[in-house]
Amino acid sequence: MIQKFLSFDKMITPTIIKVVFWIGLAITVLTGLGTMIAGFNSYYGSGFQVFTGLLTIILGPLVIRIYCELLILMFKMNDALQDIREHVTVSKRDTIE
Repeated sequence: MIQKFLSFDKMITPTIIKVVFWIGLAITVLTGLGTMIAGFNSYYGSGFQVFTGLLTIILGPLVIRIYCELLILMFKMNDALQDIREHVTVSKRDTIE
């Protein structure tokens, strides 16, 4: 376990990205709710604030999900490239022998 951690064989960043997603989800929903509540308590522009809060609640998690998926995609591409390199290295050794 420690050996994999110290030699960077296992990436921990994808797990951290999942935690970042849930934190971002909570922040966007709370921000959207706060904006909607501020809109309900406002005398001027309340309709726009309520609409903005609703839009934040709907689009915020979607944007955060896309961002986190793009980050995880980078790590999956790295894993695939390492598998390809490993396969090519093994094939070259077989050809030489």
